[in-house]
Amino acid sequence: MDDKSIANMAVLAGEIMLRSGAETYRVEDTIKHILDTAGTSGAGSSSESRNDRTEQDSPVRTESLVMLTGIIVTIERPGQEAVTVMRRVHDRGTNMHRIVEVNEISRKYCAGELSAEETWEKLKSIKGRQYTVWMYNIATVLVPAGFAPLFGGGLREIPAAAAVGVLLAVVMTVGKRLRISSFILNMICAGGVAVAAMALKVWNPALNMDTVIISGIMTLVPGVAITNAIRDTLRGDYISGGARALEAFVTAAAVAIGAGVGIAAMNVFWRGGGLL
Repeated sequence: MDDKSIANMAVLAGEIMLRSGAETYRVEDTIKHILDTAGTSGAGSSSESRNDRTEQDSPVRTESLVMLTGIIVTIERPGQEAVTVMRRVHDRGTNMHRIVEVNEISRKYCAGELSAEETWEKLKSIKGRQYTVWMYNIATVLVPAGFAPLFGGGLREIPAAAAVGVLLAVVMTVGKRLRISSFILNMICAGGVAVAAMALKVWNPALNMDTVIISGIMTLVPGVAITNAIRDTLRGDYISGGARALEAFVTAAAVAIGAGVGIAAMNVFWRGGGLL
């Protein structure tokens, strides 16, 4: 496999990991290991034969730069023009299973257990694989119901939180199909959770509305983004750490604004205000 193909494969692996919520240093480490196979003429061959040929191959310099929104890799051989590949990463989420899969595939490739062609096909299959919409929606319903007891909810709050989760799943599915901005969609979702919880409070006055609202918006809280922002910052990657922290702040602000607007709207427009 030539340098261009190796660079493209490394970028594909990094893109999958970055879009799945991996830390920047983990993405760079995986990319660097794949790029370093360009330093042996037998990339993807057995590890013993590759080690035997390492001293005979010309030195190759590989570099990778990973930021929250893009990846840049370079392979440079003496006397040859450097090969550079850049990839813009737009959408990001959380999928730990994909991160683990890419790590395992890259390790097997670097150890010579997988050929370059097999590695490329496996990475492409991971990129195209998604959880079904129904699985996402079921999880969106179960997460608020699961958080309700943690926030002191009882037999009233658990089904109410699940009902709010149903509304949240519908709004998120429709919003994604309409390609609504994530900031606006988070505001709409948080506002819908607040309105639904207040409506359930009117129907059942004994319901703890605060617990239902908090449980509902937990699905929208950027917990993984905050954690990765701290980890990247502590490892000295201040650009990605700061970007992740800002992204988490914007998401949290959207959730807070949406919930506040939903509560205020219900208080103002429901029977002339003073609902609760």
